[in-house]
Amino acid sequence: MEDRKKVNANISPYNLGKWGEETAQEYLKRKNFKIVAKGFRLYRGEIDVIAYDKKTLVFVEVKARCRRSLGLPEESVNLQKQKQIRKIAEAYLALNNLEDVECRFDVISLVFDESGSYCLSHIRDAF
Repeated sequence: MEDRKKVNANISPYNLGKWGEETAQEYLKRKNFKIVAKGFRLYRGEIDVIAYDKKTLVFVEVKARCRRSLGLPEESVNLQKQKQIRKIAEAYLALNNLEDVECRFDVISLVFDESGSYCLSHIRDAF
């Protein structure tokens, strides 16, 4: 867990997702990632954030949960979700002539606690 910040614990699921993505982007910028795309949609799916970490292109899945009793956010990035993200990433690489670029897949996980604070965890090379 790398970051803590106070937020509203009664946030709607939609707003929780949007807040999670915005928070992840702020975090990545502080870590000197260069964000090149947000919410890249294709094949009925989406990659939340695409960014460079130095010369490595990183496809980032952001998951947020309003409480730990629902499980860890990263647990929802199952094999089916990973396959979908890989398919979208391959298309992104082809559409942008980036087939030879080194890349990886990261997950950023955000979890609220009862007080409305959250913890952020960045899982590099998650799959």
